[in-house]
Amino acid sequence: MTTQQAQAIHVQGLEKSYKELQVLRGVDFDVARGSIFALLGSNGAGKTTVVKILSTLLKADAGTARVHGFDVATRPANVRESISLTGQFAAVDEILSGRENLVLVARLRHLNNPGTIADDLLERFSLTDAGARKAATYSGGMRRRLDIAMSLIGDPPIIFLDEPTTGLDPQARIEVWQAVKELARQGTTVLLTTQYLDEAEQLADRIAILHQGRIIVNGTLDELKQLLPPAQVEYVEKQPTLEDVFLTLVGTDSTNASGEPR
Repeated sequence: MTTQQAQAIHVQGLEKSYKELQVLRGVDFDVARGSIFALLGSNGAGKTTVVKILSTLLKADAGTARVHGFDVATRPANVRESISLTGQFAAVDEILSGRENLVLVARLRHLNNPGTIADDLLERFSLTDAGARKAATYSGGMRRRLDIAMSLIGDPPIIFLDEPTTGLDPQARIEVWQAVKELARQGTTVLLTTQYLDEAEQLADRIAILHQGRIIVNGTLDELKQLLPPAQVEYVEKQPTLEDVFLTLVGTDSTNASGEPR
């Protein structure tokens, strides 16, 4: 496999402006197939603009981008067939049950055996016991997991998750993290945008920081940590993190199979 074939996403010199506001100033990065790549940056850094260009929802002013081997400018239909996009808010129909949401999407995509597809995804995302309940009764984490499950119908090789845990409570965020890790284990390439450092730290194989329209660093977590010199201290007592405290108090399994509090 050549280097280009090993890349699920290739971005070079991407530029985008909105009137006088230059949002992207020459963005470059590659995403390896089957990996989780985090695009980290503050609000307004241009993360969503990158995702919109890569998913063919927006045209770049300059630069090139290839997704699953297809140029986003000249082969947009092929790109759209290769990807799924999950935005910042769960796009589920609250009137329908979780299973009905999945069956509806499978039917819209003209797939065979939509019921089987729905049942398999409910099991994969630990939603089987809640499958018959209306999505309106789901917790935030359950809705987001259902949303991600819906985006996987048709087995797209690449999925874009644009700030998937915005507005979720700590337990719901952990549920979504587990779902994203499962995607990568199944071989799906994930491009994740986030403004949460702990999210990038927990999930990503590689992290790129987007700042003022450019990628200022790009590497593994260990590589990024090496950019700073170690602190010189004689003795440090390791304090528990907020996550340690939360999981100790709440437990890693604070919900039953249906997603309802114990």
